[in-house]
Amino acid sequence: MIKIYGLLGRDIGYSFSRNYFSEKFEKENLDCQYNNFDLKHIEELRQIKENTSIKGLNVTIPYKEDVISYLDHLDPIAKEIGAVNVIKFDENQQSIGYNSDYYGFTESLKPLLNKTIKKALILGTGGASKAIAYALDRLNIHYTFVSRNPDFNELSYNDLDEDIIREYKLIINCTPLGTHPNVDYYPDIPYEHLTKNHVLYDLIYNPDQTTFMKKGQEKGAKTTNGLQMLILQAEKSWKIWND
Repeated sequence: MIKIYGLLGRDIGYSFSRNYFSEKFEKENLDCQYNNFDLKHIEELRQIKENTSIKGLNVTIPYKEDVISYLDHLDPIAKEIGAVNVIKFDENQQSIGYNSDYYGFTESLKPLLNKTIKKALILGTGGASKAIAYALDRLNIHYTFVSRNPDFNELSYNDLDEDIIREYKLIINCTPLGTHPNVDYYPDIPYEHLTKNHVLYDLIYNPDQTTFMKKGQEKGAKTTNGLQMLILQAEKSWKIWND
């Protein structure tokens, strides 16, 4: 029987995951297929779970947090992060939530780090940002969230000044600003204070070079997009599904 895997999200016409896994299945001659499950409401997951051919799902925006209450079990790391991007169905069709985003981010960030990086700004507070915070904790990099509607202990974009930018050498964009087709958009930070010791990490992978990254490069900063993170988290998903 063919094994089905897929991506759970909303408005996911273009999907890195579907292309990546479809090519993988073809290349490795696996009797599997990967589908997009484009849900208008997370409640529709109940119906998907009834299909016993489905062995695993990835989860993307906007359901990484909402999906948790629909799962039977939660891996301890996913529970600590508070967000799920991988669902595995066991032999009893019980659903277990995992997070592989933190792994993909950690391993793709390590080659970019330098000894001056002690603090990071996380732009955005959605599901992806929670995995980033978990990863930074384990790398012993202090972080602060930046939000348009900041809570206690968060910064607003208006708070960002030269002193803060000089202090926080790692800046991670977890917002959708700059995603194709709206490629001219970018987070509103004071780019003029960036230096060659800064690293700008954009979770966006389409386009491969965002305006956020270009503005960093103009100041000599190291930059990267989210493609390597996606590849690493995808391979981690495959390992989770098949363990």
